Amino acid sequence: MYDRKKLEGIAKKRKEWESTCYVPLKEKAPEVRERFQNLSWTDLKAVYGPDDIQGFDYIKDSGFPGEFPYLRGVHSTMYRGKTWTMRQFAGFGTAEETNKRYKYLLEHGETGLSVAFDYPTLYGYDTDHPLARGEFGKCGVAISSLKDMELLFKDIPVDKVTTSMTINGPAPIVWGFYIANADNRGIPRSRIGGTIQNDILKEYIAQKSFIFPPEPSMRLIVDTFEFGSKEVPRWNTISISGYHIREAGSTAVQELAFTLADGFEYVRWAVARGLRIDDFAPRLSFFFNAHNDFFEEIAKYRAARRIWARGMKEMGAKKERSLLMRFHTQTAGVSLTAQQPEVNLVRVALQAMAAVLGGTQSLHTNSMDEALALPSEKAVRLALRTQQVIEEETGVTGTIDPLGGSYYVEWLTDRMEEEALRYFDKIEKLGGMLPAIEKGFFQREIAEASYKFQREIESGKRITVGVNKYKMNEPVEIPLLEMDKEGERVQFERLRKLRKDRDGPKLEKALKRLRKAAEGTENTMPFILDCVHAYGTLGEICGVFREVFGEYKEPAIF
Repeated sequence: MYDRKKLEGIAKKRKEWESTCYVPLKEKAPEVRERFQNLSWTDLKAVYGPDDIQGFDYIKDSGFPGEFPYLRGVHSTMYRGKTWTMRQFAGFGTAEETNKRYKYLLEHGETGLSVAFDYPTLYGYDTDHPLARGEFGKCGVAISSLKDMELLFKDIPVDKVTTSMTINGPAPIVWGFYIANADNRGIPRSRIGGTIQNDILKEYIAQKSFIFPPEPSMRLIVDTFEFGSKEVPRWNTISISGYHIREAGSTAVQELAFTLADGFEYVRWAVARGLRIDDFAPRLSFFFNAHNDFFEEIAKYRAARRIWARGMKEMGAKKERSLLMRFHTQTAGVSLTAQQPEVNLVRVALQAMAAVLGGTQSLHTNSMDEALALPSEKAVRLALRTQQVIEEETGVTGTIDPLGGSYYVEWLTDRMEEEALRYFDKIEKLGGMLPAIEKGFFQREIAEASYKFQREIESGKRITVGVNKYKMNEPVEIPLLEMDKEGERVQFERLRKLRKDRDGPKLEKALKRLRKAAEGTENTMPFILDCVHAYGTLGEICGVFREVFGEYKEPAIF
C-alpha cells in the first residue's frame, strides 16, 4: 500500500505534528492527562497511521469476512444474513418462576434462552443437602432433577429455541436433564440446539465452582465432546469462557490469552482420546466479556478469531467450521455500579455496541439493577431493548467489520495478539495448562491485575462515573425484584415426592452401572442419561463421581 520512502515521510510528518499539537505542561488544566492507557495498561499514541502497521498484509493477515484467518468475521454475510442471537441470562428461585421469565423474554423479542443456576446446582448439590441450606435460588434457578428441567421448559419449543446453560462441574448431568426432557417430549436429539459452558479450566483459574480434580474433569468434558458429535450434533458441547476470567479482575489481554490457551488444551485432550479433530471442533464455542474500553474490546474479538484459526490449522483441522471461533458475549457485570444504577444503561449500550462491531454471534446485555438484585422485568426489558435498538436503528449491521482498516484498530489487534502469544510461551515453559494451574500462575496474574485496577479506582487515577467522580447522594428509585420466600419449601417438597414416587430399584441399578463406567474408561454420558431417566437427582449422580474421583482442593498460591 505504501512504499518505505512514503512511510518514512509519514512518520516524520507525525513527529512534527506531535511537537506542535501538545499543550505545554505548565499550561495544562489539572484534568489533562500526560499518559493515556487502555485497561490492559497499553500506552496509546495520540494518533495512528500506516507506519504503525508496517508489514501488514491484507489478504494474509486480515482477508475478507468468512475467509481465513477470519479476522473480519466468521461468516461472509455476518449480520446482513443473520443477526446475532439475543439472549438474556436468567434464572431465579424455582423452575416455575424462571419458566415465566423465559416466556416473558420470548414474548418481547428474545431469540435464545440462557440459564443461570443457583449455587447448590453449580456445585452439584440438591436443594435439600445440608451444605445447600440458605443458598436456594441465589444467583439462579435450582435444578435438582429431570422433574425440575421439565418444569423449567414447560410449553417452550426446545426444538425451535436454542438454550445456553452456564454450568461447569456437573455440566454432563445437567445437560443430561435437558436431553432427557427432549426425549420424553418426543423431540429427536438431532433437533435440539444450544450450549453447555462445561469449561472447567477457567473454574480452576477464576470462578472456583469446581468439584472434581482436573484430570477426571477433563475426561468428563471429552465424554461430552464424543457423545455430542454423535448424538446431539447441533449442540455446542463447550463454551470456552473468558468472561469469568475478566470478571475475576484480569486484563483484556489476559482474558484473550488464557481463554484461547484453555481452548487449545481441550482440543489436545480430545485428540489424545482418539477423537478426530474435525468431528468435534465445529461444535466448540467461546464466551467473552464486553468491558468498558471500546476499541480494546473490538480488537480483542478480532485477534481471538485470527489466533484460533491459525492455531487450529496448525493442530491439523481441515474443515472450515473447525477453524471458526464462534462466540457469545456478555456485557461486563463487574463494571455495573450500585451507585446511580441508571448510568449502567449507558455502560451496557456501549459495551454491547463493541461486541456487535467486534462480530459476536450471540449477546447478553446486563440489566441496570444487577449490582443491587436479580433483574426486574422492567430492567431486563430495557436491557433487551438495548440490543434491539442497536440492531434496528443504528445502521451498524449494514457493513461487516466497519472498523477494519482503522490504523488504530489494526495496530491494537496486532498488539493484543502479540501479547497473547507471549503468554502462550510462558504457559509452555511452566509445563502446560494443568501444571501452570497447580503452580498458581493464572491466579497470581489475575490477582495482581485486579489489585492494580482497584488501587487506581481508589486513588482516583481511573474514573468510574458515580463512584469516584460525579457522585450524588440520593436513594435508589428503580423497582427491585423481590424473591418468593416459599420457593425453598416448594423445592424441598418436590424432592421428597420425587424420591417417594420413582422406581428405586431401577435407579439403583443405573447408579451402579454409572459407578462402574466412571471407574473404567467408557464414555459416561449414556450411563448418566440412564440415571437421569430413572429420576436420579443431581446430588445422587454427582455423588457417584465424588466417590470415584474425589474432590479438588485448591493449593495455596500466595
